[in-house]
Amino acid sequence: MLHHPTLDMLNKLGLPGMAKAFAAMAANDEAASLSHAEWLGLLLDHEATHRNGKRMALRLRLARLRHNAVPEDVDYRSPRGLDRRLFTSLLEGEWLSARENVAVIGPTGVGKSWLACALGHKACRDNRSVLYTRLPRLLEELSVAKGDGRIAGKMKSLARVDLLILDDWGLTPLDGNARHHLLEILEDRYGRRSTLVTSQLPVARWHELINDPTYADAILDRLVHNAHRVELSGDSLRKAATQRPA
Repeated sequence: MLHHPTLDMLNKLGLPGMAKAFAAMAANDEAASLSHAEWLGLLLDHEATHRNGKRMALRLRLARLRHNAVPEDVDYRSPRGLDRRLFTSLLEGEWLSARENVAVIGPTGVGKSWLACALGHKACRDNRSVLYTRLPRLLEELSVAKGDGRIAGKMKSLARVDLLILDDWGLTPLDGNARHHLLEILEDRYGRRSTLVTSQLPVARWHELINDPTYADAILDRLVHNAHRVELSGDSLRKAATQRPA
């Protein structure tokens, strides 16, 4: 193992990426031909790569994405009506910069959650904070938080995240508390942060699902009017996978 005062100092200064690169380069005879500036440039590149990797790992851990979905694995060939041009555009992230929303709509099993997580993964790569949650679970958590006095802190954290992914929108009609919490979340985020929802129900049925015309108008105004819609169709991909011959 290499022992060198510079290597020891890099570790003491908390520069593990540079330390690892220094050890590798010191053991490589070809590195002797590099100038001091080239050495320093390579060390800095390795440190930057190391730090970016750590930040990315932290963002993914905090995002709690349901699927390990990455943009490179998006399947545009399956017969589910995925508009490649639209989805490729969404992966570029301009909608996040513009604080716009996305709705991924389609029947069960066509990959709505997976596509949402792919967009979330790309947002993490782009140094944005992301949080994935199923809407029914979030509403239950908020109800509990209201009872024990944590609701203000919970709402504040939801308002700060750059991309909030609400999966399974519309599984059940909303009660009074759920409507109120949902409106507050969307009000805090409107024009400031982006929200992505997935739903089995077409947008035309969301108004009745909210189950109160006044709340429905307010909620949908903050969610739908500036939302890009990814509309899917077809049979369940899970079903097709189980029927595929081995």
